Amino acid sequence: MTESSSPAPDPSPTGSYAPDLYNADLAPVPPERRDWSWVNMATVWMGMVHNIVAYEAASGLMALGFSAWQCLEIVAVAYLILFLAMWFNARAGTRYGIPFCVLIRSAFGPFGAQLPVVLRGFCAIFWFSVQSYAAAQAVDAIFSTLNAGWASLQAPFLGMQLRMWLAMAAIWALHGWIASHGVHRIRNFELVAGPLVILVGLLATMWGLHVGHGLGPLFAQPSHLHGAEFWSRFAMGVTGMIGMWATFAVNIPDLSRFVRSERDQVVGQAIGLPVTALVFTPMGIITTSATVILFGHPIWNPVELLVALGHPVVTVLGGATLVLATLSVNVVANIMPAAYDLVNLMPRRLDFNRASRLVLVLGVFFMPWLWFNEAASIYRALDLIGGLLGPVTGIMLADFYVVRRQVLDVPDLYRHQGRYAGRKGWGLPGLGAFAAGGLVASAGHILPGLAGLNAVAWFVGVAVGAGAYLALARRQPVPADDTAEALSRA
Repeated sequence: MTESSSPAPDPSPTGSYAPDLYNADLAPVPPERRDWSWVNMATVWMGMVHNIVAYEAASGLMALGFSAWQCLEIVAVAYLILFLAMWFNARAGTRYGIPFCVLIRSAFGPFGAQLPVVLRGFCAIFWFSVQSYAAAQAVDAIFSTLNAGWASLQAPFLGMQLRMWLAMAAIWALHGWIASHGVHRIRNFELVAGPLVILVGLLATMWGLHVGHGLGPLFAQPSHLHGAEFWSRFAMGVTGMIGMWATFAVNIPDLSRFVRSERDQVVGQAIGLPVTALVFTPMGIITTSATVILFGHPIWNPVELLVALGHPVVTVLGGATLVLATLSVNVVANIMPAAYDLVNLMPRRLDFNRASRLVLVLGVFFMPWLWFNEAASIYRALDLIGGLLGPVTGIMLADFYVVRRQVLDVPDLYRHQGRYAGRKGWGLPGLGAFAAGGLVASAGHILPGLAGLNAVAWFVGVAVGAGAYLALARRQPVPADDTAEALSRA
């Protein structure tokens, strides 16, 4: 089937569409409205890859004993794997114009799909909250530089000082303003934000090269890992890097549904994901190398670096860049998927704008200022949830490419009766495979003797989820989508 002939139902609801499975935001994007080019896809990824967590990721790898060059090797391998996973998982979104929360009904059934949707939504809202708090710290640094009286706003409330509450309010308001303009305006924002953050990163890199008279001491640091220990930690590093984006590998159809062609989504993701990551990572290492020369120790937190430099103009411009970088990743990687997930839960009550505002409210209730003090336990919990989403990726790939043979009867995805209904709305092969994959991928967190699985948890989850789904689908046959029938019903 060629892309131009891909089936897409009339976006207007019909009497046969279940009202709890359909609204305008969940409907397939018609071909004439799929207007994102490869440039849009690339700039969206540029804006997402450049965030504070990704900037600091190299420090975690070097803390494990890797050299700077080995860090780049890990980043290259991890992002190449991510690119391949997202390339294949994005195809259904590009072909049919449907979001993740609708596509997943094919394997899990309309009711069973809510389980992976809720898990993905939880991760998205949590990461929105954490990233926003990091940006609020940058706002605090800016206001402290511009107004000496800002630091006096220290009245505590619910474990946080008044000035940080005000900084958070500013960040939340900026997120709300951007998200309220809809998906296509978000695309235009990323068209500016992604390249601008790259430009500022290049300026910081030039500064680092000047201070370090070259790549700097961190690039001269040798590797402390050899033999089996090296390969074990290499696998752990790759899995950790993938873990930052494993949730987005699941809901990449939320973006690819707006792309005009398969070629555009592939080229855009190739430029925006692995290529940009390989450019951005050495930027962070070079800039941090300069801090070793200036301060005698590495400063990986960019907000701390701005404060340590003590130049008002640098603090204000650098802080504004960090805020822009956070907005660019949060709006697309966290608010958008979480909003779609909430709309999927309550399509009769929520549209995209209302759901995005609800994400902002729920993000406050996650109280990120308290989570920062318990980082170790929180990241373990997120690793566990991320491991559970690995099997979802495997199930989606197995279902679309092997069971469905890349053909979907799209209208049936919005009905309780039909080929995707499963058993009373529950897709037992998908649910069984999810349970099996999640159990195996998470076993290392439960049984100390299997702790080695944690280094490859995402890979194990994908493999077990896909294998179990195919096995269960054969034992309890999943109705295949006949091409001719699907075309005639679309």
